[in-house]
Amino acid sequence: MLFRSKDQGMSREEAGQKGGEATSASHGKEFYEDIGHKGGQESSGNFANDPNRASEAGKKGGEATADSHGKDFYEDIGHKGGQESGGNFANDPERASEAGKKGGQNSHGGNR
Repeated sequence: MLFRSKDQGMSREEAGQKGGEATSASHGKEFYEDIGHKGGQESSGNFANDPNRASEAGKKGGEATADSHGKDFYEDIGHKGGQESGGNFANDPERASEAGKKGGQNSHGGNR
């Protein structure tokens, strides 16, 4: 939707586009790459720059999730995950046997 004032013939969107084009013309691609890179490094939301802050945020998020779900929820998803897991040898004894053989062959005590 175009918003035009009574006094002007240009809409807000048109004025914004015109201003953006003028700014773009006065600065090169490298300028925008540089400020984008600097912004990413300086951002207060960039946890890579502050591992302690990231840890604290993760802890708070985990606590909030735990508060919103009960013990039964976690038991249920853990059980489902165990059943669906490709690493669950209880559902595939032949695969378990093969893995055991490979492990024995690769161990220092196995025959080579």
